[in-house]
Amino acid sequence: MVSLAALWLPILVSAVFVFVASSILHMVLPYHRGDYRKVPEESSAQDALRRFGIAPGDYMLPAPAGPQGARSPEFIEKLTKGPVILMTVLPNGPPNFPARLALWFLYCAIVGVFVAYITGRALPPGSSYLEVFRFAGCTAFMGYALALWQNTIWYRRAWTTTFKSTVDGLIYGMLTAGVFGWLWPAA
Repeated sequence: MVSLAALWLPILVSAVFVFVASSILHMVLPYHRGDYRKVPEESSAQDALRRFGIAPGDYMLPAPAGPQGARSPEFIEKLTKGPVILMTVLPNGPPNFPARLALWFLYCAIVGVFVAYITGRALPPGSSYLEVFRFAGCTAFMGYALALWQNTIWYRRAWTTTFKSTVDGLIYGMLTAGVFGWLWPAA
C-alpha cells in the first residue's frame, strides 16, 4: 500500500499533463469545434429570450409539474407541438476563463487524488510500470469520461459529442496512467 502523501508528485504532474493536453484538444485541434450548433436566427432568438430575464441555471421547456404532470395530456401536447428544449443559461458577459481554467485544474488534481487512492491501495511500492498504468489508467478514465454518458442517455446530448469527450477521457486517462507509472515509488 502507498499513502496519498507519497503520491503528491504524480497527482500534480498528471494534472498538469491533462491540463495541457485538454488545451491542445480544445484550442488547437478542430474536432470539438462542431460540438454545438448555431440556433437559426440567433439574434432574433436572443432578443425573444432576453425580455424574460432568465436567471442563470438549467431549464427545461416544457417543464412538467412533477411526475404526475409528465403524464398529463396537456404536457404531452406541449411536447408534441415543440420545441422541446434543455438549456443552460450562463451569466451575461464574457466568460471568466481564468476561473474556469483554475476549476478545471482543480478537477484534474481531484481525479489524480482518486487515482492515487485506488492505485495506492491496490499496489505496493515498487510495482511494475504496467501494473500501475492499468489501475491508474482505468480509474482516471472513469473519472474523466464515464459520467458524460448519462447526459446523452437522459438529456439527449449528441452521441458524437459524448464519444469525442470519451476519447478525450481516454487520452487523459492514459496520460495520468503514464505519469503514475513513471513516478511510482520504488520499493
